[in-house]
Amino acid sequence: MNDLCAEISWKSINHEGEQLCGDHVEIVQQQDGSRVIVLADGLGSGVKASILSTLTSRIISTMVAEGLSLEDCVSTIAQALPVCSVRGVAYSTFTIMHLVRNQTAELIQYDNPHVIMVRDGCVHKYPEIEINIEGKRIYQSKIRLQEGDVFIAMSDGCPHAGIGAAFNFGWKREDIASFMADYCLAGYSAKALCALLIDECDKLYGRKPGDDATACVVRIRKRTPMNILFGPPEERDEVERMMKLFFSKDGKHIVCGGTTASIAARYLGRRVETDIHIDRAGKVPPISRIEGVDLVTEGIVTMNEVLNTARDYLKGEDDYDAWAFGRDGAAQICQLLFEEGTDINFFVGRAKNPAHQGADTPINFNIKMNIVEELSECLRQMGKQVKVSYF
Repeated sequence: MNDLCAEISWKSINHEGEQLCGDHVEIVQQQDGSRVIVLADGLGSGVKASILSTLTSRIISTMVAEGLSLEDCVSTIAQALPVCSVRGVAYSTFTIMHLVRNQTAELIQYDNPHVIMVRDGCVHKYPEIEINIEGKRIYQSKIRLQEGDVFIAMSDGCPHAGIGAAFNFGWKREDIASFMADYCLAGYSAKALCALLIDECDKLYGRKPGDDATACVVRIRKRTPMNILFGPPEERDEVERMMKLFFSKDGKHIVCGGTTASIAARYLGRRVETDIHIDRAGKVPPISRIEGVDLVTEGIVTMNEVLNTARDYLKGEDDYDAWAFGRDGAAQICQLLFEEGTDINFFVGRAKNPAHQGADTPINFNIKMNIVEELSECLRQMGKQVKVSYF
């Protein structure tokens, strides 16, 4: 295992008038840290297409993750999803990206637009081998990964955008590649790159998509540790050990909670200075500053807002602009955890705040523990490595 990791994100828009998307992205993580990503495009749109693409992506991702051969995977799909007798095309097309221990990428492509690869800010032409399985032309590639590599998989709704309007023959793959290359060079996150591509497609469709359109972006980057201190330890004689372990960790350091901030400042021999900046809606308390700490925020209210954003993020319902460009405490934690950090270390104190123990007070010890547990699980679903230590 090297020090690289994969940041993965995807975004879709539905065919106008349809509640379900006919494209589906499935990700399976293997025991050795490798990941299998499948983007499937079901024939047509709506419920039928959604079922076909979901079935295809889940069958393939599971089979590849279990180590079955490409031939077995495609043969199974070929038998389960035959060619449409009317249109003469497959019921579902697919793109497979198999990231093997963050060292190599194996691409397997069938009838979807070919994956765009950007390396060092330039569109990179990677080798492809054409093979025939069950009468289907499959393109196979194997690529050694480097830091900064970006892979952009998409359904055909992306190059079809703008047909007969902005472009006579749609938004060609090479034009999409040129459009995305500059953003890749600028270091945009995988989530931002997906949003940029799909929003441009939506505009080319005149905000009335004539097809489902999905982009799935993989960005290869170095691992970045992030450390969060949340609450004082249960026993006072644990303070020194907790602070020493927290501040000895590589990466950025986030301190959450007023009492926790006071303890951290005392340990560092610094002062806590309160910032007057509050978020646009007034929901999140002001942040503070301690020299030697990257971010200091209030505790449970701020972390609960982070958890709510994480839930929406995983459902694809988050307000990206609000947290990605916000300056309040919750927005800044989201930026550090969702986009910048890859290895998240929680240092959680079990001390109970007497002010929070009243029967009429909704904020209590159990809520804090639940926030940590659920947020940790959300981060794992985002592909982060998470470790939680209690004191």
